[in-house]
Amino acid sequence: MMIVVESMVNGALDSFLRKHEGQLTVLQLADLLSGVASGMKYLTEMGFLHRRLAAHKVLVNSSLVCKVSGFRPLQDDKIEAVYSTLHGGKSLVLWTAPEAIQYRRYSSASDVWSFGIVMWEVMSFGERPYWDMGNQDVIKAIEDGFRLPAPLNCPPSLHQLMLDCWQKERTERPTFTQIHSALSKSIRSPDNIGSSTLGRRTLGSSVSLAERTLPSFPSFSSVGEWLEAVDMGRYKDNFTAAGYCYLESVARMTVQDVLSLGITCLEHQKQILSAIQTLRAQVIQMHGRGVQV
Repeated sequence: MMIVVESMVNGALDSFLRKHEGQLTVLQLADLLSGVASGMKYLTEMGFLHRRLAAHKVLVNSSLVCKVSGFRPLQDDKIEAVYSTLHGGKSLVLWTAPEAIQYRRYSSASDVWSFGIVMWEVMSFGERPYWDMGNQDVIKAIEDGFRLPAPLNCPPSLHQLMLDCWQKERTERPTFTQIHSALSKSIRSPDNIGSSTLGRRTLGSSVSLAERTLPSFPSFSSVGEWLEAVDMGRYKDNFTAAGYCYLESVARMTVQDVLSLGITCLEHQKQILSAIQTLRAQVIQMHGRGVQV
C-alpha cells in the first residue's frame, strides 16, 4: 500500500529557520506558529497526544505553511523512549513537560509545554533550547523555576505566551484553542507584535532588561563596573574567583557557568543572566556577528 502525502519542500522547521536566520519578520514567524498551533488544536480535538512536539517534528511547505508530523500512538511500555535519550542523541527532554519527565503524565497540557519550546525555537531562528546545558542540568533548572528568556527582539506578548505554556501547574497552562486564538489576534493586529526582522542568539532567564537602560558595552572598563551597573556588585569576588576578568569572557558565559558561581539567590541568578543577555547583544552589534558558546 502506498500513501500519497503533500510535498514539504522546505523540510523541517528548525532547519528552515536556521537557513533563513534574520530574513523573516515577526509577523511571518507568528504565522508559522499559528500553523503549528492550528495543527495541534486539531489533534487535541481528535483525541490525540503528540508527546514529541519539537521544531524538528514540524514540516514547512512551499507556501510557508507548517504541518505537524511525527505523532503516532505511543503505548505505555514505549514511554521509555523519552528517557532513553537522557544520555545522548537529540533529547526529547528539552521539549518535555516536567510532569511527563518525572511521572510520565502525558496530556494535552504537556503538549502545550512543548509548544512553548517550539515558540522559543521559532523566535530564535532554530537555536537549541537551553543552549549547551546537559539534560540533567535542564531538569534541575526547570525544577528550580528557570524558564527560557525572550529571544533577542522577541515581542513581550509572544514571550509571555511562552511563559504561560511553561506554567508549573499544567491546569494553569492555556489550551491550544486559546493559543491559536491569541496568535491569530496578533497576526490580525500586527502593530501589537511588530514587523521588523529578528536577529538570533539569546542567553539568560525569563527576566528581561528591556525596560532598563544600560550603558553600551564599550562604556564599561571592567567586569566589576558592569556588575555595579546591573546592581550585582556584591558578586565581584565570585566572578574573579571563577576567572571571569574580562567582559568578553562574561559575554560568552552559559547558564551553567552562572550557576557554578555559587550564587544561591534565584532572583540574582536571573538578573545576572538577563544582564549577560543584554551584554551579549551589544557585543554582537559591535562585532557584527554572534559570540560562539
